[in-house]
Amino acid sequence: MLLDRRVLWLLLVVNALGTVYGYYWYGDQLIDTSQTQPAWQLVFVPDSPTASLFFTLALIYLLFPLSTSAGPVARGIRMIIEALGVVTSVKYGIWAVVMIVAGAMKGDQLVWQHYMLIVSHLSMAIEGLLFVRFFTFGRWAAFAAGCWLWLNDTMDYTYNIYPWLPEVLDRVVQAVRNFTFGLTLFSLLLTLLFLQLGRKARRIEA
Repeated sequence: MLLDRRVLWLLLVVNALGTVYGYYWYGDQLIDTSQTQPAWQLVFVPDSPTASLFFTLALIYLLFPLSTSAGPVARGIRMIIEALGVVTSVKYGIWAVVMIVAGAMKGDQLVWQHYMLIVSHLSMAIEGLLFVRFFTFGRWAAFAAGCWLWLNDTMDYTYNIYPWLPEVLDRVVQAVRNFTFGLTLFSLLLTLLFLQLGRKARRIEA
């Protein structure tokens, strides 16, 4: 069912719209960063929308697969994009939900946008894991995606360009940083686990 073209097109549209909205959501922080930080740091600011962008591109590969004559470079690019789409979606999908819930537990007032973000980010993590078995990437690409996340984490908490937090969490940024680095490892391991499960499922189906 997940590979039905109608389902893929629906997910493509939803993820593309979510990506656009995500960059809009980060608009104020992107403007602030551009005014106070070197321009090269801008790429590390919008985390979740970049994750959904990678996943959107990965869906395009499912809708329009590479030809059998595609060279190793084209296949390698596809695998990196797919791996980034999964690992980053799992990581930031979980991260955003945890930050919202943690903020609420410390007294942050939740509004309807918070609940919308919880649903959308949980969906990011779930769809990433659901589609692992249909993508072409393997362990090396997953590790490359994990390295990108660790680089992003390092940039975020070295130059203070991490996503703006609820005010109640600004007092515990050290704990947020530690959780963020740990979640990158967890997301990579979870992706590798689902990769292995997907391979076993394909062998059984064969």
